[in-house]
Amino acid sequence: MNYDHEHYHKPEKNRPWWKTPYGMAAIFFFVVAGYFLITEHGAHIGSNWIWLILLLCPLMHVFMHGGHNHTDDEEGK
Repeated sequence: MNYDHEHYHKPEKNRPWWKTPYGMAAIFFFVVAGYFLITEHGAHIGSNWIWLILLLCPLMHVFMHGGHNHTDDEEGK
């Protein structure tokens, strides 16, 4: 029997979602929607900018922690 399990420990070469064609299309539509949101609702954004900054904090926290690769087996190393 072959007990070589080396292929289980190699990292997968998956592309991030934003590098896929669907991700690029989604980013394009988000940018276009953001542009129209800012141009049409500029007066509302100008008066409530502090709340938008506070909203960015949890969003950045959620999306920027994706690359940490936390696992439970780090304790033994």
